[in-house]
Amino acid sequence: MSSKESSWKFTGDIVVESPQIVAARSHAAEVGVESVTPAIGSQLAVIAAATAAKSIVEIGTGLGVSALWMLKGAPDATITSIDTELEHQQVARAALLEAKVPPNRIRLITGRASEVLPRLNENSYDLVLVDADAKSVIEYVEHAIRLVRRGGTVLVPHALWKDKVADPAQRGDTVTDFRTLAAELSASEAVLVALSPAGDGLLQVTKIVS
Repeated sequence: MSSKESSWKFTGDIVVESPQIVAARSHAAEVGVESVTPAIGSQLAVIAAATAAKSIVEIGTGLGVSALWMLKGAPDATITSIDTELEHQQVARAALLEAKVPPNRIRLITGRASEVLPRLNENSYDLVLVDADAKSVIEYVEHAIRLVRRGGTVLVPHALWKDKVADPAQRGDTVTDFRTLAAELSASEAVLVALSPAGDGLLQVTKIVS
């Protein structure tokens, strides 16, 4: 293992997850849902805290891992989570309630994000996490940028897509979409962009023009 790889591993190894997050991660693994890594989860919490997030949208509920991390950083926030899997959402709700998140701050919407997102109010949210259906990542991020207020942030985990995005020899559709997304957003004057290499990558996009 190279020194750089050891450093990346260390970023995850130092993270201490709550019992609720550990349990949610275990449930996700049992049903084959890929959760954000501990390194990414801790970054979600820090960003949620730094932005003093009060309203969060999550595209892709999973089984609650990412929501638990974001609400750890922003314990007073209300989270709206969109997913096509009702059963997964029910497990996520149970995990959030176990973590003492008040029921009136949990809003789970079962449906396709492409149909739900256009109905949400623009410039109304502090934080939007895009972690569902990688084939639609460009479409979802476009919606997410519309939804966040000026100064709000869009977060896209898996932005390095299994370490393929940085390899110019990789040409798959998903890889190309993530590569295109990062390049186009970095060239935009409407947002500030950073790409963290922790975990499977975290693209961070902060809106600076309404």
